[in-house]
Order: sequence, then structure tokens, then C-alpha cells
Amino acid sequence: MSLPSESYLAGLIGDGVTPSLTPPLHEREGSEHGLLYLYRPIDIAALGLAPGSVGELVRAARNLGFNGLNITHPCKQLVLAHLDEVDADAARLGAVNTVVIRPDGTTVGHNTDWSGFLSAFRAGLPGAALGRVVQLGAGGAGSAVAYALLTAGVEHLSIVDVAPERAAERTAELARLFPAASVEARTTAELAPLLEDADGVVHCTPIGMAAHPGTPFDTSLLTPRHWVADIVYRPIETQLVRDARAAGCRVLDGGRMAVGQAVDAFRIFTGLEPDAERMREHFLALIEAEALEAGAR
Repeated sequence: MSLPSESYLAGLIGDGVTPSLTPPLHEREGSEHGLLYLYRPIDIAALGLAPGSVGELVRAARNLGFNGLNITHPCKQLVLAHLDEVDADAARLGAVNTVVIRPDGTTVGHNTDWSGFLSAFRAGLPGAALGRVVQLGAGGAGSAVAYALLTAGVEHLSIVDVAPERAAERTAELARLFPAASVEARTTAELAPLLEDADGVVHCTPIGMAAHPGTPFDTSLLTPRHWVADIVYRPIETQLVRDARAAGCRVLDGGRMAVGQAVDAFRIFTGLEPDAERMREHFLALIEAEALEAGAR
């Protein structure tokens, strides 16, 4: 039996990241490539650290020989000031979720939230109509998803958020970045007529998570001509996903984006091409095991 020829050390910085599925997802794929791949959560809440400590943690990781870091809430914006370079897409989004540490110690920030959704969207909903799309949620994840949708070629994007000022701010930024598209902020009161004209619906709010059950809108408004994408993945089968399937819609579950961003991060860290479908299968197995464990309690 041959030993792994290379080793990688990666980590995830954020608040409450100890239960994350990202470490086993990366480690298994590393093993499939013959690597010794260690990935550790760095939970600022468990360590008693403030979000502003992200710069100190990045420097410590560099000094300790880490190859890369994923960055999640609430540090994606804060980390930018502590990096040597930031790629163009992450700079436009104003958020970094992936940091590669080069052999010379320089740090480069990327954003695989948007690229992960884009690859998931293209693979999971090939040929989806891009004329008119409604997106619910204008937070951090919503910004990345909207950027991906417009990159994919969406012609008219309506963003609906419970905080109208946040939606207005996001749409102004996106309209500047994508002048050929129509990007507008709309209110929740306008959702029904928006959905009537829409080709697709993308959901980027916490509704549907285990702690926030339900659907973000009246799903009786869905028809078979709609496609529906959800970014919630705990659980994979949200009520929105179930209702959309029952209505005859083509559906993209939230696990696709979660795996997509991990696939891109693995590639950035190692320079190797991961097997996206294998990582998807492993992710679903992890989710299923998690659900079984929770049910056994």
C-alpha cells in the first residue's frame, strides 16, 4: 500500500463552524486523490474570539504552514483588509470565503459562493430560462447568488427582501456591475405578480432551515413552467423544494451550492480537479447520517 505523496492543511474560520460538513467533505476528496489532507474548523465562538480576530488567525495559519482557509460568517468582509491579494470577483462582491496561502506566504482571497452556485445551477438546471428571475433574500449569500445569476445571463432580476433598503443597495451595486441586465429591488407585496411573469425563483433566506420551518412565499403560485432553486441544505428537502416538485417545477436543492463552493475551494487549495459528483454523493451521505443521528436522540 503506497503512502500519500503530498499533504495539505486547511481550515474553516467562522462563528459556530464546529458542526460543519466541510472538513469531512474536503478530507474524503483529498484521500480519493491520494493526499494526506487535514481540514480543521476554527470556531471563533468556541475560542472566545471576536470577528475582528480573523486577520490574526489568517497570519497564524500562514505561520503554521496551512495551505488554505475557508472563511464564513461573520468574517467574509472583515478578512479582505488582511490579505495580500483579492481576485476580481471577490473584490466586486466585497466578500472572501476562500483564502489560498502560497508557498511564499502571500495570501490570496477568492469567493466560491458565487462560482459554486453558478456551477451548481448550470449542472442542476441545464437550459433553464433566464429571461425573468425573482430572488428572495439580499443578504451575503443572496449577493453571491445574484452575482452568479447575472453572470449566467439572467436578463431581468428582481430582488425581494424584507428590508427594502438592503434590496435597494444590492440592486444598485449589481446594476453597476452588470449594465446590460435589468436589476431591480421589489417589495414582498409585489411577489405574486412578479412570480406570475417569472421564469425562475431563487430562495436565499433562512426560511426552510430546521430552526425556521415553512416556505418563504405562497407556493401555490408555482406552476410547471417555473424552475426553483433553494440554497438551504439543512434539510436538503425543504418544504419549498417539496412543494416545487409537487407543482411540477424543475428544482435545484441547496446542497448543490454547498458542494459547488467546496469543489471550487478544493481546486484552489490543491490545484487538482475534484470529482464534483463524488463530492455530492458524499455530502448527501453526510446529511443523511446527520439526520439519522438527530432522529435517534
